[in-house]
Amino acid sequence: MDENEDLTIERDGSEEDGMSEVELEERESRADAKLLKLKKELDTCKAERQEHLDGWQRAKADYVNALKRFEEERMEAVKLGTVKASRAFITAMDSLARAESAGEIPASFQAIAKQLHDAANSLGLETFGAVGEVFDPMLHEALGQDSVDSKEKDDGITAVLEPGWKAGDLVVRPAKVRVGSFEG
Repeated sequence: MDENEDLTIERDGSEEDGMSEVELEERESRADAKLLKLKKELDTCKAERQEHLDGWQRAKADYVNALKRFEEERMEAVKLGTVKASRAFITAMDSLARAESAGEIPASFQAIAKQLHDAANSLGLETFGAVGEVFDPMLHEALGQDSVDSKEKDDGITAVLEPGWKAGDLVVRPAKVRVGSFEG
């Protein structure tokens, strides 16, 4: 039966035997009233059902959105924790890099140096900032300018005073650099 289909009561005529015209009309009137009442109840039930369905769908959507938000917040907390740990860690890594470049690491310290490098890699830390790169204020902190002899070297990094560190796409510490300036 279709939702929009009207209910009708068909009579076969047997119930009319021995009843007066008034009794038949009263009986038909009661049946029509009962039918009208049932139709109203059905419409009320349909409206309540739709209201409950809409509420359930909204609650489900809210729940799914909350799960997504909680996951995003958890990932941000992990990133923040990595950055905080990294900030404390990178000064030791800078000292290790200076010692390695000067060749001052004793053989007995090589295993510890490897562990420090592995720890930096596990945190997703990597250095950036090299001579010749284009200056990016989101990645580099300019501490001075140097004159350059060509337009191509304008806004390029001429010296790295302290390398930058990042964990994934998050800058932990900007690279401290000097920037080229062409005056032609």
